[in-house]
Amino acid sequence: MKKMVWALLLSFAIVLPVVKTQAQTHDLAHIYNPAADAKADIAAAVKKAAEEKKHVLIQIGGNWCIWCKRLYKFVEDDAELKAMMDKNYVVYHLNYSKENKNLPILQELGYPQRFGFPVLVVLDAKGNRLHTQNSGLLESADSYDRKKLMEFFKQWSPAALLPSNYINE
Repeated sequence: MKKMVWALLLSFAIVLPVVKTQAQTHDLAHIYNPAADAKADIAAAVKKAAEEKKHVLIQIGGNWCIWCKRLYKFVEDDAELKAMMDKNYVVYHLNYSKENKNLPILQELGYPQRFGFPVLVVLDAKGNRLHTQNSGLLESADSYDRKKLMEFFKQWSPAALLPSNYINE
């Protein structure tokens, strides 16, 4: 009986840290920070993007949004998508909620919330808006489409927008 109790205790000691680590990896309840100074955070993201020769990817949504959480988890769980995103973008999650709608920033970004949530906005390393993406076009059934997301990340990456990649007419 003592051996069974010790084995049970040992298994809990091994399993609980793993479960806790997985929960921390995807803290879906706190993707967006309603108390954040979004203007300052975006300015910092633009500065970092310039230093790292990346673009800024702003995901606009809220912790209340199931599709926002699905998009976050979908990319985080796919090593290739995550690598493509991290290689090319400084990511910022801009909160939209009853408490903090960040309306002045959304006005500057061309009112992307008109597409619903989440909505993705790509900025260049100078803070200029390059593209607003309705994430509904990246969906497939009750999830996201891996191929569409990968294409989106590639299409709006800094390398894809270099002058040498344009066709001369």
